[in-house]
Amino acid sequence: MIDSLISFLNASPVNFFAVSTLEERLSAAGFHKLDAAMPMPALNPGDQIYFTKNDSSLYAFRIGTQPLADEGLRLICAHCDSPTFRVKPNAEMRGDGNIVRLNTEVYGGAILSTWFDRPLSLAGRVLLRSNDPLHPVTRLLRIDRPILTIPNLAIHFNRQVNDGVALSKQKDTLPILGIVNDQLEKNLLLINLVAQQLSVSVGDIIDFDLYLYDTTPAQVIGLNGEFIQSGRLDDLSMVHAGLEALLSSSAPTAATQCLAIFDNEETGSGTKQGAGSPFLQSLVTRLVLAQGGTLDDFYRCIERSFMVSADNAHAWHPNYDAKYDPTNHPVMGGGPVIKFNAAQKYASDADSASVFAEVCRLAGVPCQKFVNHSDIAGGSTLGNILTGSLPLRGVDMGNPIWAMHSARETGNCADHKYCIMAFSKFLEL
Repeated sequence: MIDSLISFLNASPVNFFAVSTLEERLSAAGFHKLDAAMPMPALNPGDQIYFTKNDSSLYAFRIGTQPLADEGLRLICAHCDSPTFRVKPNAEMRGDGNIVRLNTEVYGGAILSTWFDRPLSLAGRVLLRSNDPLHPVTRLLRIDRPILTIPNLAIHFNRQVNDGVALSKQKDTLPILGIVNDQLEKNLLLINLVAQQLSVSVGDIIDFDLYLYDTTPAQVIGLNGEFIQSGRLDDLSMVHAGLEALLSSSAPTAATQCLAIFDNEETGSGTKQGAGSPFLQSLVTRLVLAQGGTLDDFYRCIERSFMVSADNAHAWHPNYDAKYDPTNHPVMGGGPVIKFNAAQKYASDADSASVFAEVCRLAGVPCQKFVNHSDIAGGSTLGNILTGSLPLRGVDMGNPIWAMHSARETGNCADHKYCIMAFSKFLEL
């Protein structure tokens, strides 16, 4: 399981590649891609289908043996985006010595200092001209070799660096690409690189969505191999756990199983491919209608469904005990974590938490609880955003990790196995 997670993390430097990797795994397991712009086909029990949106979100279904109106959905949702840096248009900035930097903007709530002095590269999608202006050609781009770095300022120029220094997102975190050796390359280094990588002409490139990623591979660490360290554990580890659970449950159950992987959680989910979009609602409605149901049957489906919103949790950090709630701080290796918040930033309540706790018990998996220290504001996640369009019973949970939103996060290998076991049991219900 951990080798599979490592492979998935290494294959998924940004959201577009995560969805592409999911598509490969699902197709190999017999899932068929459907186009949301086309009529919904007739559906039979056991049919395995999936949809994508914007190349960066994915929705997979295994149709149950009973109508959706009677058994509802068993839904696992997670997100495939992570904090990083997005390359701006007209990105090249040349300075003394013909050194070229790229103009970037921060995506999500990154711990900026963790991106310094790392071997970085670029990945994303490129849009090319086609015969139809409404439908440009999309190509994924990943430069495998490290071509960028964000150098720290030497301590000799900043003696207070270890006391904490405010960083300018516009000035201090711009990555260095290289040195211009030819005046003809001025303002063309990046676009020429993209064209070369894709074997296309510069004139065919219309635009791109390119992001930085750390080229350091995911790896197991710890004296006894207890931990996994990687970029993007939040939330690709939950994406992987959901995928493994779905693929391991090959036989249809009474309820329809669903894996929904959203984009843009790190920036509020308010996009057509995010959890705040009505896209999943429209898919479920169309599935109910394709089974011969009515709008009332759709509402019945929602009332009979259950959602597991899977987004990583904060593990107790031995160096920062005072930051945690004194009685509800999950530990590494202690199993999946149910997340609570009195301000309703999480979907969990006593009802939904009891369901997931029982799922864990039946799966033979330990279960933990997380509540914020009352003096420290916490974050939010997918659950309550999704319930704005689908009023589902549901729980917010995740595996405990250290250094959330760092360029390198750390999780526990046993917890990942526990999570897959719990998800598999949930999909069987």
